[in-house]
Amino acid sequence: MASTQITKIIGTRTLSVCNRSLATSFFTRNQRFHTSARSQLPDGPIPRKHERLLGDVHSRGIGVLRDPRFNKGMAFTLEERQILGIHGLLPPAVFSMEEQVRRTVENVRKLANPINQYVYMLSLLQRNEKLFFKVVTENVEEMSPILYTPTVGLACQTLGHVYQRPRGMYITINDKNHIFKMLCNYPEHHIKAVVMTDGERILGLGDLGAFGMGIPIGKLNLYTAMGGIPPHQCLPVMLDVGTNNEQLRNQDTYFGIRQERVTGDQYDEFIDEFLAAVVHRYGQTTLLQFEDFANHNAFRLLEKYRNKYLTFNDDIQGTASVCVAGIMAAMRITKKKLPDNTFLFFGAGEAAIGIAELLVTAMTQEGMPEKEARSKIWLIDKAGLLVQVGGGRSEGASPEKIPFLKEHKEMNDLLEITKHLKPSVVVGAAGVGQMFDKAFLNEMAANNERPVIFALSNPTSHSECTAQEAYDHTQGRCVFASGSPFPPVSYNGKTYHTGQGNNAYIFPGVALAAIVASMHHISEEVFFIAAKVIADLAEESDLEMGRIYPPLANIHEVSTNLAAKIVEYAYANNIACTYPEPVDKLAFVRAHQFSLEYESFVPQVYSWPQQK
Repeated sequence: MASTQITKIIGTRTLSVCNRSLATSFFTRNQRFHTSARSQLPDGPIPRKHERLLGDVHSRGIGVLRDPRFNKGMAFTLEERQILGIHGLLPPAVFSMEEQVRRTVENVRKLANPINQYVYMLSLLQRNEKLFFKVVTENVEEMSPILYTPTVGLACQTLGHVYQRPRGMYITINDKNHIFKMLCNYPEHHIKAVVMTDGERILGLGDLGAFGMGIPIGKLNLYTAMGGIPPHQCLPVMLDVGTNNEQLRNQDTYFGIRQERVTGDQYDEFIDEFLAAVVHRYGQTTLLQFEDFANHNAFRLLEKYRNKYLTFNDDIQGTASVCVAGIMAAMRITKKKLPDNTFLFFGAGEAAIGIAELLVTAMTQEGMPEKEARSKIWLIDKAGLLVQVGGGRSEGASPEKIPFLKEHKEMNDLLEITKHLKPSVVVGAAGVGQMFDKAFLNEMAANNERPVIFALSNPTSHSECTAQEAYDHTQGRCVFASGSPFPPVSYNGKTYHTGQGNNAYIFPGVALAAIVASMHHISEEVFFIAAKVIADLAEESDLEMGRIYPPLANIHEVSTNLAAKIVEYAYANNIACTYPEPVDKLAFVRAHQFSLEYESFVPQVYSWPQQK
């Protein structure tokens, strides 16, 4: 787009948005060079400087307290209050950040309703950014279910009621041919990560249209809390093309465009323009994550853009990686190798197909031919077992399902299929609750000494079974993981802390690595590496208590170590753009992470030597 086309005249003042974009790009490139260069110093990285210096505070007085990037509440010292012109605007007491964290957690716990907890935490984010992320990072096991699954699903359904103030960008199909200009309205200029949704398949809740914006917002909060990606580098986006949920469209509180979904060429052109506008505005190495797109779009968009942009689909690739990591860790309990198993998937959507494909990769890595690896994997879709009978089923099968079609008789009853195939690993990913009933679980226990049961559907109400049901109906012998968190369960006097196959083990580390190394693209190999790293991080003590993933409390460190491994892979395979290559990859990653500590707003001064 020519500079003259987007020049804005404001009175007698001319502002060229393109020139501003070019200047931003120049600054970002130079900032990246200096950041990476510091990791080359003999003594390692220079200690992290403040993300935003005192000079970035553009206002004094009440404006400082109203800016969540700089506001510290009652943690401002007396000196800072005087320097910033806020002395007298706060009560006289000065509290430490630790005291603020403790009181925040206490306040959250006093709220019994998860939605009220969700609203309270988001209001904190809008007041005090550092405190929000400090609270979440230090209490991630407690806060993650509040800020993401399962509560975020309910929040999305009621977003018209809980919406408080602008966050991210809403770009509609009516804005075609104007998207770049809209992106120039966003106040942050150094965006490194964009999470976008069109709201068509929100968790297991279906088409929520513009109310799906809660997902990109929640996802990027976890980017920072779990991966340390600076929040001012993150942009959540709602791509509003309408909704086919008529009941939602007719709600008084619905704030999206009130029309049926746009499809076909018009939809594709809209996505094309948006992605091109993002890289034009923020640079080619901006990470673009697809989130909660419907199956019919998710696979084809991933295939279309995966080698053109720095992009991935967490529902397909992140879910696959964390599930395969769990299965790999489960093999340490069952004492089997991956190729020794028969895998049955209840569901054949984007999550199930993604897991199945990565399982094929994992088995071929252990020496099994690809055709034989695929023969170990069976899928059930809404029509029944995914089979090819005289070519009948293959004609209606979507392209991603075809490699898993089997020459077999048609079957559609889950229990009968289980009795026939005798799977050792079953993965539920259909979004249909309570499908793993007592009879099914008994059958899994009868066929296996240690049946592996993954109930991955979200939210909790859609889970195929609860953790307690899985242990009760397998005589406590199952290896269990779920998509949503379940409390510890007891069986025969033993307590099990069940594993949660949470994509948060994967996407923060993958995103962090992609950003700091300025990767060209994200290959499938990256997600296989991630699966191996996460599987290896599960300690024997974790496995003993039934947990096949590292404790979620350690997720920030897990993400940091995962990112370092992926950065190492990126440089070894010439897909990293940040140069010179850092010697210490782990220190390099840490140097780019967001600091959770308050910055001092007292100017740093130095003295001259005394003159004689």
